[in-house]
Amino acid sequence: MTIFQDILAKISAYPTIIIHRHENPDPDAIGSQSGLANVIKNSFPDKKVYKVGGPIGDLDWIDTMDTIGDDIYQDALVIVCDTANTPRISDKRYDQGAYLIKIDHHPDDDHYGDLVYVNDDASSTSEIITQLVDASAGMLKLNTTAARQLYAGIVGDTGRFMYPSTSPETFRIAAELTSFDFALDKVSQHMSEVTLAQAKLQSFVYDHLQIDTNGTGLMVISRALLKEMGIADDQVNAVVSTPGHLKECLAWILVVEQLDGTYRVHFRSKGPVINELAKAHRGGGHPLASGARARDLGEVTTIYEALQQLVSTYKENEVKH
Repeated sequence: MTIFQDILAKISAYPTIIIHRHENPDPDAIGSQSGLANVIKNSFPDKKVYKVGGPIGDLDWIDTMDTIGDDIYQDALVIVCDTANTPRISDKRYDQGAYLIKIDHHPDDDHYGDLVYVNDDASSTSEIITQLVDASAGMLKLNTTAARQLYAGIVGDTGRFMYPSTSPETFRIAAELTSFDFALDKVSQHMSEVTLAQAKLQSFVYDHLQIDTNGTGLMVISRALLKEMGIADDQVNAVVSTPGHLKECLAWILVVEQLDGTYRVHFRSKGPVINELAKAHRGGGHPLASGARARDLGEVTTIYEALQQLVSTYKENEVKH
């Protein structure tokens, strides 16, 4: 694949490489970022390779971030992993390097970078990074640490291989990564673990989820509730998929009040395509998993009503077919 060769040429050419990912990271953001960093370090011991983006909350079992000065960006190659649009890039210095590469599996709505590789059919950006290694003809070399991180990213973004984006290629790559000597059970354990406070919040979601007759769910989590339960912002992601365990819930938004009074809106779906709705509200993402922003509860209501219409139309079309 020509574009992979172009990416490999840039990696080979630059002595300093800085790798970014998106804010509020998930396992694929950290897995692809750190997996790529460790692959490059393993393959080019003399290169300086940094992972940036600030705190990562309870995902520090995958890796930790580096803190670097602005001067490091001079003449550096910058690679942004798993980030569809520039507002979501964690650490806004991503455009301060000499050359910028975007590697992602979200729809390419924001075509930023000097070199862009986007495959929205891939299960995860971690899958793409492994394909890049495989295409390098030995130039890039996996090691156990990178394999564990990339595997964690794939497991996270496929929902443990349950989501529709999981393909035969996903399983091939997973098999390749698991040939390295790391504890698969520990990865699964980390993915499944929640704190007692998070478990109580999950229970609260089950008790208070608003759901209509078509299976459209709404849950609003206030700052007051987070404070009462002792939940940090970076721990809320553990409950985003909670409504999906309910047979009655087809698509939902889980809405979290932010410190500035706005709301972060998490979209999830078992069928209806929701990313266009997310785009209409300063967001975007995958067809069945997206995020957006709402200025106030009035906009949250507008989003929910639009989601209800999407779900209703989806179910009507299903009946017709």
